[in-house]
Amino acid sequence: MEKRRVVVTGIGAVTPLANDANKTWERLINGESGIDTLSKYEEAQFPTTVAAEAKEFDPSKFMDPRDARKMDRFTQFAVASALMAVKDANLTIDDENSHRVGVWIGSGIGGMETFTQQFRNFEKRGHKRVSPFFVPMMIPDMATGQVSITLGARGVNSCTVTACASGANSIGDAFKVIQRGDADVMVTGGAEAPITEMALAGFSSAKAMSTNHDPKTASRPFDKNRDGFVMGEGAGILILESLESAQARGAHIYAEICGYGATGDAYHITAPAPEGEGATRAMKEALKDANMNPEDIQYINAHGTSTEYNDKYETAAAKAVFGEHAYKLAMSSTKSMTGHLLGAAGAVEAIFSVKAIQEGVIPPTMNYETPDPECDLDYVPNKARHQEVNAVMSTSLGFGGHNVALVFKKYQ
Repeated sequence: MEKRRVVVTGIGAVTPLANDANKTWERLINGESGIDTLSKYEEAQFPTTVAAEAKEFDPSKFMDPRDARKMDRFTQFAVASALMAVKDANLTIDDENSHRVGVWIGSGIGGMETFTQQFRNFEKRGHKRVSPFFVPMMIPDMATGQVSITLGARGVNSCTVTACASGANSIGDAFKVIQRGDADVMVTGGAEAPITEMALAGFSSAKAMSTNHDPKTASRPFDKNRDGFVMGEGAGILILESLESAQARGAHIYAEICGYGATGDAYHITAPAPEGEGATRAMKEALKDANMNPEDIQYINAHGTSTEYNDKYETAAAKAVFGEHAYKLAMSSTKSMTGHLLGAAGAVEAIFSVKAIQEGVIPPTMNYETPDPECDLDYVPNKARHQEVNAVMSTSLGFGGHNVALVFKKYQ
């Protein structure tokens, strides 16, 4: 059976940069940062004092406040982004098509804020004071559940939990659902609201986060003086659609999704496999799935966390896959401006990938000042680059040894 072609027809996002995808993109290509001094907790509590918060987000603009109270923040982000994406796609979901519209949204951690609050209620006042909504607010699949209820989408309904690869895995999995004919439209991406005391404490203990107190320069992917990631929050949602469905309703097409590679390191719970061996295989798989050669890719939107091993091994993986072409293509990390949205990162970065194709602009890696001899590719330092972009690879790597690569290309 011939695989169906799958295109992107809508985007929606809530990020530390803005409350919609286009404004986020505008600020991103201007090199603006959504990272600031952590406002939620007393600074002295944690070694890290910066975060990328979605400060302007107001759930009441997207949903009834009574419904919002029954959702953790990560789910609110997902519902808001999905509503924006559906509107952007000019998609009507009704009785006629709802069984062919699915939802697949990933989250790495789920409702950690809800868990912390309810555990405090339990400790202080006993089990009767724990909210009956505790479990449905906390579980990671509730972003998908609530989005499907809000939209009335009754097709495939799922959630991928693969740490920082959750959003990218979910998009890849949703792509395959349409490709094999199990749905015509998928509402897909990732959502995360990890800026909580326990997440900050856990990542601080793991020494994974930047302790640089200057918000504007704390996230510095591929720079020799990088010292850890900056935690961010938000959601990114894409509307994926079979080409037939998009054409039938005269939809605007951003780009085509054509490749998905996913592998496991089988190496360590947090550290990437040496030389990015697992990432290398995921990137090769994605190219093979897309039926493309390495030379066809102009830009890699890197996972680029601003941690020592990720940036070094992701660079090594790019060289292993692209050979000499690795030095000719552009590779940037938008986490230098958004922070690391964990399970939502791959989804927001997929939006940046399709925007790069559509607009012919490659976003920069900000704060790149001191080259690292082990990171010697073209990271598009400090300033966006205007050039034609026909194909983009977006990579996402997660704790547990999850490696994902997605390939998007110009729709023709």
